[in-house]
Amino acid sequence: MPTIVEHKPSASIARIGAVRYLNTRPMIAGLEGCGDIDLTLAAPSLLLGMLDSDAVDVVLAPVFDAQCSQHNVTLLPCGMIGSEGETLTVRLFSVHPIETITKVWADTDSRTSVALLRILLNKLHGIDAEIVGFNARERMAHPEEPGGAQAMEWPDSVLLIGDKVVTESAPAVRYPHQLDLGEAWRELTGLPFVYAAWMCRTDHLESEPVRLAQMALDHQRRHNAMRADWVVDTQAPGLGWPTDLARKYLGELLCFEPGDTHREAIELFYSMAHELGLFDERRTVEWADAEQRSGAAPCPA
Repeated sequence: MPTIVEHKPSASIARIGAVRYLNTRPMIAGLEGCGDIDLTLAAPSLLLGMLDSDAVDVVLAPVFDAQCSQHNVTLLPCGMIGSEGETLTVRLFSVHPIETITKVWADTDSRTSVALLRILLNKLHGIDAEIVGFNARERMAHPEEPGGAQAMEWPDSVLLIGDKVVTESAPAVRYPHQLDLGEAWRELTGLPFVYAAWMCRTDHLESEPVRLAQMALDHQRRHNAMRADWVVDTQAPGLGWPTDLARKYLGELLCFEPGDTHREAIELFYSMAHELGLFDERRTVEWADAEQRSGAAPCPA
């Protein structure tokens, strides 16, 4: 688990927390050398706590977390991680046919992915499966689960997310039944899906660090889109990805700029999650105006 170093807020430094997976690199590659940016990479499940505790000003957090924060949050239009269909890295693997599943060992790095799985199983097959927290890297249930913290074989049904789907993949021969959650959502709703979005605490939206972060992130996403091959060639090998697969993943499967259909998809996801009782009270989550991200690029990287 990465060490999170807390910093005192500064009017001249934007503290940004982001997911450490390959799918963030089109938005953040090149920010490391920017003196106005303090960048921390962590597992998706840790980022909301960083925002709530004021350890960072802006985070790229799973969209489900906007319903779980201790504070009201605002989504920022400077980038996101979404897919128009297949995503590759949010995937259910099963020994048995999907419609017969009763229990899933779920990689809990992202609450969004677990909630999406529960929605899809319910809507597509009428299944209310038992979800067991699963540490995919160590291949064991989480300590709080029955039999937790003990190594196990690959379970009968497992949800994997992020780079692990590629770099620590479940054995295909064991899992004849697989479901790409992004593709299944598209078939169900006709909409893209958004897994993570930049967000800040609403009470900090007008602060200088949040304004600076939006400027930097909007600039870097646009800049990296013009050098997509450089992003793949410099980022994929260190994360264990074959460059050809990484190029398809980042260039064809994922999308990074939010539009109206992505906002619609988030609202529908929240409605379906609330119907299943995945959070007690549905919050109205606002988007910041696009004008708030404008301005000169704070870093030439």
